[in-house]
Amino acid sequence: MAGHPFFYEVRNEFYKDSQGVILVYDVGLRESFDALDSWLTEMKQEMGSQANMENIIFIVCANKVDLTKRRVVDESEGRLWAESRGFHYFETSAQSGEGINEMFQAFFSSITDMCENGGKRPTPEVNVGFTKEQADTIRRIRNSKDSWDMLGVKPGATREEVNKAYRKLAVLLHPDKCVAPGSEDAFKAVVNARTSLLKNINVLGMKGTICKSVTVMVICSKDNARTKGLCLHQHWNKYN
Repeated sequence: MAGHPFFYEVRNEFYKDSQGVILVYDVGLRESFDALDSWLTEMKQEMGSQANMENIIFIVCANKVDLTKRRVVDESEGRLWAESRGFHYFETSAQSGEGINEMFQAFFSSITDMCENGGKRPTPEVNVGFTKEQADTIRRIRNSKDSWDMLGVKPGATREEVNKAYRKLAVLLHPDKCVAPGSEDAFKAVVNARTSLLKNINVLGMKGTICKSVTVMVICSKDNARTKGLCLHQHWNKYN
């Protein structure tokens, strides 16, 4: 069905009694991937109940994977979105045919299995192997704007607060314990964020110590001690 809002009045007629849905997004267009959530919202509104959604086979296709240079949504991000919802995920290219046969084979096989199961989607459809908390955390880390945001601490947090936040995320995302797509990259990003913040805290602490020492030394000198001490004291205040 055409995804443009202009075609809504046409496509909404097809939601009722649907048994399968193929969600396709362009890996080279971030807006296309982000729109997947709005598609699910529209379907829920049209179908009327969550029970109807649970008895539909969903396939997510990351399309145009042949255009590697323009790709902005990587496989782990797309796979995480799909599998965390119990959907099948395929990397495809309508141009080269990559993944197309496998996708349709899985799609129709799943619908056949559902019909043989009395119209109910077999469970588990996809062996997820990770929690919603892990999936949500990985997405949050991907979208974080800086190291503070990544660790979930406020700018100016202490060393203890940074380490506490890091330990919590490390337990949740360590590759030995988390199999969610993108967990390894997320864990590395958390490690780098912690290192960066602790380094920043050390530098700020060192500046304060040096400036305090210089201020005291000049105040104790004999030449214009009061004037020099005042100037350096003002300089020290900029770092504290």
